[in-house]
Amino acid sequence: MAFMHFDESIQMIQDLEITNYKTKKLYLVDALGYVLAEDIIADHNSPEFPTSAMDGYAINHEDMTLGRLKVGSINPAGSALIEKVIGGTCIKTFTGSLMPHGADTLIPIENVEVEGDEIVIKEEVPQGFSVREVGENYAKGKLLIPKGTKIDFPQIGVMASLNIVTPLVYEKPTVAILSTGSELLELGETQTNDAQIRSSNNYILEAIVKKYDGLPMQLGCIKDDKASITKAVSDALEKSDIVVTTGGVSVGDFDFVKDVIRELGCDVIFKGVRVKPGQHIMVARKGDKFIIGLPGFAYSSTVIALLYVVPLIEKFQEGKCSLRKVKAKLKEPFVKRAKKAEFTACNISLMQGEYYVDFKDKKVGSSAILTNMLGNVALLVTSEEDTSKTVGDEVSVLLLD
Repeated sequence: MAFMHFDESIQMIQDLEITNYKTKKLYLVDALGYVLAEDIIADHNSPEFPTSAMDGYAINHEDMTLGRLKVGSINPAGSALIEKVIGGTCIKTFTGSLMPHGADTLIPIENVEVEGDEIVIKEEVPQGFSVREVGENYAKGKLLIPKGTKIDFPQIGVMASLNIVTPLVYEKPTVAILSTGSELLELGETQTNDAQIRSSNNYILEAIVKKYDGLPMQLGCIKDDKASITKAVSDALEKSDIVVTTGGVSVGDFDFVKDVIRELGCDVIFKGVRVKPGQHIMVARKGDKFIIGLPGFAYSSTVIALLYVVPLIEKFQEGKCSLRKVKAKLKEPFVKRAKKAEFTACNISLMQGEYYVDFKDKKVGSSAILTNMLGNVALLVTSEEDTSKTVGDEVSVLLLD
C-alpha cells in the first residue's frame, strides 16, 4: 500500500468543496462563537450628527476670547434640543448629547467655573475639541464585518449598534464520534478481564469537537464485528455531517472500518499518509457528508483529529483555521525518528517575545502515550525531508490554543 506525502493530504482537505452550506439566523447574543454567513454593512453613519464626547459646555469657538459666557439652557443626552448657541452664550451639554446648532466646540466642565447663570473660562481648548464628527465610528455603506468572521464580543457590540437582532450564521457541523474495539470499556463500566482497557478516544474527540466549534454526537464504543460497525457508521452518517471513528483502519484481521466505509458507498478521498503518529488515516465523503477514520492509539487519534477533523469542521463554516504555526527555538536537541512528517508533543514557553521548546517529561515510545499532551503543550512540526535538530535551531510549532 502506497502512503501519500502529508502535504498532499492536507492540500486535498483544503481543496474539498461543500455543495450546500447550512445557515440559520440566531438571536444576536446566541450567535457568539458562530461564523457569520453574511457581510455586515453599515446602513447609517455613526454618529449621524456631531455629538459631545464628554460633559461640558457647547460653545462657538470664536466666543472663547470673551472669557465669560451666559448659560442658555441644558442639553441632556437623548433630548431633542431646539435652542441654538448664539453669540456670547453656551449650552450645558452631556456625554452623548447632540451638539446644539451654532456650537463647534465642547469646553469641559473642569475648564470653567460657574458664577450664577454664567461660566468663566479658566483654560481654553482648540476648535472642535471633544466633538465627535459625523461617521467617526463608521460611515454609511462601509463593510464593517466580513462574511466568514467568527463572532466575538466586539462583533456583538457593533451589530447591536446597527440594530441587527438576528444575524445569519453558518450552522456548526454535527460530528458523530464512535470508537471501535471489543477491548474498550466505557466510563463506569466494570472491567472483567485484564485485556480490557478504558476508552479515552471518544471522550477526547468530543472535547476537541467542542473546543473547535463543532457539535459533538457521542456514540460510544462499538464491538469489533462488521455488522455492528456497519450499522453504527450508517446510522451516524444519517444523523451527522462528519463521522469520526477510531480504530479499524489498519491492516489487522479485525480492522473492519475501512471496508465498511467503502461498502456504504462513500468515495475514498485518501487512505494512508506518511505522518507520525497516525499514518493509517482514511478520509471519505458521501455527498456533503464526511467520514474520517482515525487510528486507535490515543495520542495518534488526538493528533490526527487536530490535523484533519478541525480543518473540516471549519470548512463547513467557511471559517479561518483555529490552529496556527509559529517559529520557536530549541532548548534541547530533537532526534528525528522517522522519514515522515512528525508531530511531536513538546513544552512551549514565551520569553521576551520569542517561543522556546523543550521536551521535559515527554516520553519516547508508542503512539499511545496520551499523557504527553499534558502541560503547556504544543506540537513540534517536522517534514519528512527534515533531519535531527540541535540546541538553538529554529523549528515550526503548531499552537493548540
